[in-house]
This record gives sequence, C-alpha cells and structure tokens, in this order.
Amino acid sequence: MNRNNQKETLYRKVNTKVRNVNHNFGGDFKYSRHKKKETLEQTKGTMYSNKERGLDYTPLFRFLLSKVGLNWNDIFSEAKSRLDKIEPIFWLVALNQNDRKEIVRLGKATYFSGLYVDDDGILQLSNPDLQTTDLKHYCECCTHTFNGQVY
Repeated sequence: MNRNNQKETLYRKVNTKVRNVNHNFGGDFKYSRHKKKETLEQTKGTMYSNKERGLDYTPLFRFLLSKVGLNWNDIFSEAKSRLDKIEPIFWLVALNQNDRKEIVRLGKATYFSGLYVDDDGILQLSNPDLQTTDLKHYCECCTHTFNGQVY
C-alpha cells in the first residue's frame, strides 16, 4: 500500500535491474525541428510527449501467476485498476482455450507460463507440468528467466 491507501501499480516506469538496456530517451524532437518544410508539430512546438518508454510489466505477470485457481472477474478488476492500460494482461492470459499458449516470450530471453480462463471463469495454467528443465537456451550470452527466475 502506498500513502493514499491505494495498492501499488503493477508496472514499473523503467526496468532498473537490467544493464545496458536502451529505453530510447530523448532525441525525437531534435531531428525534426530544423527541417525546411515546417509541420504543425514544429510550429506548435510539440516534442512527442506520449511515447511509452521503459515500461516493465513483470509485477503484473507475477501477480497473475499468483492468482491461478481464482475467479477471473475478480482478478481482472483488480489488475485493471492498478494498470495504465489493459493490453499487457492479455499478453499472458487467453480468454479462449483455443488461443492459449504454453509459454509466452516477452523480450529477448524472458519467458512466462501461459494462462487461460476456463469455462467456469477460473484462471488456469496452460501447462501446469512445465518446468525450467523443459526449456532450452537459445544463446549462451543472455540471462534467461522463466516466471521471474533464472534458469
């Protein structure tokens, strides 16, 4: 809980635990401000402030994995209230059993168990028997994680 008795958000602005990650800060406006043909953005002075950079949804994915076996409507309403947008929820959760995936790859070497909502409205793992020993490294230079743990 934070100061206003609200729960913490389920995302971080910048992933500070990873080294040498480029979050593309700055540099957008400087390439367009001295062009010969002026655009509306140049004359009004906008600097493209609505870029989404450096958002890390790992807390959301851990939250969803911790709620397996519970009612989906309750989980969704709580997660929706603690996020800036709802799209990242459906990166991991499939509402139809036909759309479910056993493993979801997010980023270069980050993997999570796929989730789906069953016919009774309960959040379930797509493959509950999946272990880190079933996964293989695609390159030896990266740190691979599965459900937030290094393997």
